Amino acid sequence: MTHEHGARETGRSRLTIALGIALVLLVVEIVGSVLTGSLALLVDTGHVLADAGGLAIAVTAASIARRPATARRTWGYARAEVLAATAQAAVLLGVGLFVLVEGVRRLIDPPPVPGPGLLLFGLIALVGNIVAIVVLAGGRSSTFNLRAAFLEVVNDALGALGVVLAALVIASTGWERADAVAAILIGVLILPRAAVLLKETVDVLLESTPAGLDLDEVRRHLVGQEHVLDVHDLHVTTVASGLPVLTAHVTVEDECFTSGHTRDLLDRLQDCVAEHFPVSVEHSTFQLEPAAHRAHEHTPHA
Repeated sequence: MTHEHGARETGRSRLTIALGIALVLLVVEIVGSVLTGSLALLVDTGHVLADAGGLAIAVTAASIARRPATARRTWGYARAEVLAATAQAAVLLGVGLFVLVEGVRRLIDPPPVPGPGLLLFGLIALVGNIVAIVVLAGGRSSTFNLRAAFLEVVNDALGALGVVLAALVIASTGWERADAVAAILIGVLILPRAAVLLKETVDVLLESTPAGLDLDEVRRHLVGQEHVLDVHDLHVTTVASGLPVLTAHVTVEDECFTSGHTRDLLDRLQDCVAEHFPVSVEHSTFQLEPAAHRAHEHTPHA
């Protein structure tokens, strides 16, 4: 338990530092957007604003998720990080769509954009985002929350790189549509990543079977255990990052309840789901029952 709290604390510290960087960049890019009139920089400013909001949500969620379980909330607030990541992914999708629409409009009617000024603000944004990436990189796989934050910062860095490249093209060739092209490329980079993250977090909220775990294979392996006759009401869901849970009704031979086999069988079933499959399920609950019990269940499931 101590290790888990430490991991959450480290994640919160990383997120807080990244949030501070994002707020500084937001102010810088707002000034740059006003001075240069660049769509690519304006879009990246909007992206940084969404990023800062997402990071603020992530920091809050990381703090809330550390609260202990109670009689009312038996899992505590562990799912707060999933809700935060879902919100961040949804915002990223909105930003990406706006970028595409506005970019096409400015391709048709490009406004004047000063290349040197755009280059300066683009470089500042790029350096700041690289620092944030370094800060978040070490913990990016530990929770959905950190993964969403890392994804946002990486997309910000790509956006800043697009601004820099657009500024170089404008400064060297005078082709002002490079600004709109860079903005559209930023949108194309944002949308698929945000969509994947949104799907994964919504799957958690819908209590879908964790990716990489074949429920039919789990059932076959459990039924293959000695003394097991059938497995039903089998459910595997994810409460939060790294916390899959499994529940199942296991029909066993009647003699198990008199011969003392149930204790050893329960150990084997829990070891099986914790060690045999690609997704390790260490929190499992099995209801062992005789064959006749199923007729008395109120809501039988497959």
